[in-house]
Amino acid sequence: MKKAYLILGGNKGDKTKNLESTLRAIEDRVGEITEKSGVYVTKAWGNTAQPDFYNQAIAVNTPLLATDLLKELLLIEEMAGRIRTSEKWQERTMDIDILFYNNEIINEPHLTIPHPYIKERRFVLVPMNEIAKELLHPVINKSIETLLNECEDELNVSLVK
Repeated sequence: MKKAYLILGGNKGDKTKNLESTLRAIEDRVGEITEKSGVYVTKAWGNTAQPDFYNQAIAVNTPLLATDLLKELLLIEEMAGRIRTSEKWQERTMDIDILFYNNEIINEPHLTIPHPYIKERRFVLVPMNEIAKELLHPVINKSIETLLNECEDELNVSLVK
């Protein structure tokens, strides 16, 4: 089994329901979810003229290779109603990013692990810190907790009540 850390997020439709159905689909298609952060709300990052996002970090034990994991996650996004366009940072029902896959470093045309923007995004680091604060980033060689403390992103990230 491989251990993958994922960040889920969406800001379109019923955000709570979308997260719940995505978690079920991940359990059905990808593997056992072993850890889940709380659900956090943040303003949109990048294109700020859109609704707030709900984000959640999870850890999954999966038998899938990283490229197969990506294929399954893209399918789950599509099943959740995600419509991909060429424009970045648009409203979406669900976005699932692979943050880490074991301790591997992968640089392929359509897959970069660890995710290249982890250290710049508070909405990723806050929920990751809840479930894996001592996890070392294999490229930067710093813990999630250290990356969060050093993060310059000033976006407010708070638990959904």
